[in-house]
Amino acid sequence: MTIDHAARATGFLPDLEAGDPASRPSGTTPGCFSRAPRIAPGRAGAWTYSSPDTPGMPAPSDHTAWDFMPPDWTLRPEYENDYERAEAWEPPDGFVPVTQLEHARCGIITPQMQRVAEREPHLTAEQVRDEVAAGRMVIPANIRHLMFSLDPMAIGRASRTKVNANLGASPVSSDIEEEVEKMRWALRWGADTVMDLSTGGDLDACREAIIQNSTVPVGTVPIYSMIIGRRIEDLSRDIILETLRHQARQGVDYFTIHAGILKEHLPLVRDRLIGVVSRGGSLLAKWMIHHDAQNPMYTLWEDLCDVMREYDVTFSIGDGLRPGGLADATDAAQLAELSALGELTERAWRKGVQVMIEGPGHIPLDQIEFNMKLERRLCHGAPFYVLGPLVTDMFPGYDHITSCIGATNAAWHGASMLCYVTPKEHLGLPKRDDVKQGCVAYRIAAHAADVALGIPGSRDRDDELTRARAALNWEKHFELSFDPDTARAYHDEDLDVDTDFCAMCGHDWCSVRISREIVQFASGKDEQYQWDQAKVSAALTPEQQDILKKRGVLSPEEIHRLASKTRRSVGAEGGKAACHSDLADSQTAQQIQLVRLEGASS
Repeated sequence: MTIDHAARATGFLPDLEAGDPASRPSGTTPGCFSRAPRIAPGRAGAWTYSSPDTPGMPAPSDHTAWDFMPPDWTLRPEYENDYERAEAWEPPDGFVPVTQLEHARCGIITPQMQRVAEREPHLTAEQVRDEVAAGRMVIPANIRHLMFSLDPMAIGRASRTKVNANLGASPVSSDIEEEVEKMRWALRWGADTVMDLSTGGDLDACREAIIQNSTVPVGTVPIYSMIIGRRIEDLSRDIILETLRHQARQGVDYFTIHAGILKEHLPLVRDRLIGVVSRGGSLLAKWMIHHDAQNPMYTLWEDLCDVMREYDVTFSIGDGLRPGGLADATDAAQLAELSALGELTERAWRKGVQVMIEGPGHIPLDQIEFNMKLERRLCHGAPFYVLGPLVTDMFPGYDHITSCIGATNAAWHGASMLCYVTPKEHLGLPKRDDVKQGCVAYRIAAHAADVALGIPGSRDRDDELTRARAALNWEKHFELSFDPDTARAYHDEDLDVDTDFCAMCGHDWCSVRISREIVQFASGKDEQYQWDQAKVSAALTPEQQDILKKRGVLSPEEIHRLASKTRRSVGAEGGKAACHSDLADSQTAQQIQLVRLEGASS
């Protein structure tokens, strides 16, 4: 009996709701396993792009920002059963919208919303406006920063997953020039926002320099500046509000405010393995214990909102009780604070201020979905901005990897922005290469989640690179890669001629080459990616040389040879190189390729 194995196996495929993340049909994949998006006004868009819920997960909230309107806005009677739209509400006479949320509530599409739609081509400007009005999307764009070089962007589940890079001088290391350079470097490697977390040096000048040179939103944790030159116990209402106003005037786009760590939560951390690991959270815990009083950020919340509304600064409500190790994850303290963040979200929306929520740092893999979907419930779909999370604690020096694993899962299950972690996490202040490693790891996480969620067009570049790889078109392969310098340097480290095989398999064992030669297969036959002969790759650039030097595999002499090679040096002047296995057996080809030629010149 012949078994139809394809039919037997494909019969287990789930119902595929979402569309393909590629713009045009490509390959043979059955499609995306995510939920079908519903990007529409009000509650109908609660799912936007989302993973299927594992049984037992908290359902989305029944509320949106439309349920938390300012008390002086009036609901028109005819919309009592359908009030989640701009025309349902009448602001008070003389009301002038300031924030993106207020403009959206008035039905206005701002230039910033229009720019977001240009950058997120799967969304219309109307959809961007409606997501902002529902509180599921924020556009961090301080009106002062817009006067410089800010290019508006959005954070939310309807948009692509974003990545934040933390920067900042410490009391023992770094300076302003170095931080501005690190900021530019972070943008080079894909950061969508940056946070200035400086705790040393001239904080004011460093912040000013970063804002004026940044094309992406800049966030800060204002409490750091509040305690420079004073004890945390001396923190007062006037200091808090004046610091916020000063940084808002400078152009900061979003503030991390640890207002959800409350006095009644402190007994819940008494038995934690590692206590309170948030700097802002630990400072405010000390203030509350000293004064035997409630968190001033919580009690002054409406005053904070008034300052932030004036400049359209977005809240990033901080997770002061986030777990600092797996042993403390998803505990009562963390969840109590998350509930408080939901209350603060409602209060901020009533004041017309945009809100996103900060989320946990160390969470076992099995608990990530619950954390993401509980936030969706308690904070009514406000964008979730998470640090990692790290899924294991025992790999210092590699925490960009341990956290990237968690970040991918977090973005798949509900996070809208991922705060990068570098290899220096827990160990020291990140340097230039640490920033690159953190950004690249988190771009991988964000992109993987976008593809999994089925966001239209998110897989296009992957498919293009696959076409180039199938055709063994190395130049196009590298051009389409996220980091062409590293890809090219790694390739040329073993085989610096672009042949129809690579050094991993060699000619005879190259499955891609063999598939390409099978007439019945479509693999590798796309006309746009064809190339007709092997050729010596270009000399290594200084950046590529530096990559290979850091690897410590090749001798300086060999790196110099790769940096000064010519077509003549491997016999490729007239067509195929002598090292190509069509002109020699694979063993001879490899020997020719690896021969060291003295005196090669560019």
